[in-house]
Amino acid sequence: MRLFKFFGSVGHEMKKVTWPTWAENRRDSWTVISTSLFFVAFFALFDWVIQLLLKLLMAWH
Repeated sequence: MRLFKFFGSVGHEMKKVTWPTWAENRRDSWTVISTSLFFVAFFALFDWVIQLLLKLLMAWH
């Protein structure tokens, strides 16, 4: 019986939710994608520099 009450409450709360528009979804998706690509490039470059420095250090030592 409590399960039905729970799902009734969930349904009631879901009706209160303000869902984003298609334009907001698209904008937010591009923000996430571009930010992710930026961090991928940043950490790839950072990793490459660290590897280069370590190789130089090992060759020098």
